[in-house]
Formats: sequence, structure tokens, C-alpha cells
Amino acid sequence: MQDIASEITKALTEYTSEVEEKLDEIKADVADETVNMLKVNSPTGRRGKYAKGWRKKKDGTSYIIHNATDAGLTHLTERGHAKRNGGRTQAQPHISTAEEMAIKKFENKIERAIKGD
Repeated sequence: MQDIASEITKALTEYTSEVEEKLDEIKADVADETVNMLKVNSPTGRRGKYAKGWRKKKDGTSYIIHNATDAGLTHLTERGHAKRNGGRTQAQPHISTAEEMAIKKFENKIERAIKGD
């Protein structure tokens, strides 16, 4: 009886590690795709430094996408801001659209992985 229990435990452990590996692979792929999308769709400015600054960073079991060069500009470009002499700059939504696409891609890849595609 103990042999059956240990075999079941072993099989479940192997399955769990396979699922974790596949999930981590999907997370990394979606993070890479999102970083590339942000680099393409971000406002470039004069030198393109802001658009080139997007990076992914692994934090535990998840990935964080951030702008390494101009982090303080993300909310200003996404939502617009007040100008020094009055008026407002136009909002350039690029982060929210990339986030929405990343969520959809992640969900689709998970569904395909579950189905075995």
C-alpha cells in the first residue's frame, strides 16, 4: 500500500513541476512580447530613449515590465499632463493597450497549453 502512495506522490510531483515549467515559459514569452510591443508603440521623443527603455524583470514567480531609462515619464505620457505655461499635453495611451494585449495572450496561451496544443 505504501508503494502505491509513494508512486502517486512521485507522479503528482513530476506533473506539478512540468506545469510550473510550462507556466514560467508562457510568462516569459508574454513578457518578452509585451516589452517588444511597448518599444514599438511608445512615444519616441527626440532620441527615442523612452521607447528603448522597456525591460522585463523576474520577481519571484512573476515578471515585472518597467521602463529602466525614464520611469518617471510613464504616467505622464500615458495620461497626459499640465504644461508649464497652461494647457495640457495629449495623452498617448500605450501601456494600457500593451497590458490588455498581454492579458489576452497569456489567457490564450494557458488555454492552449491546457488543451495540449
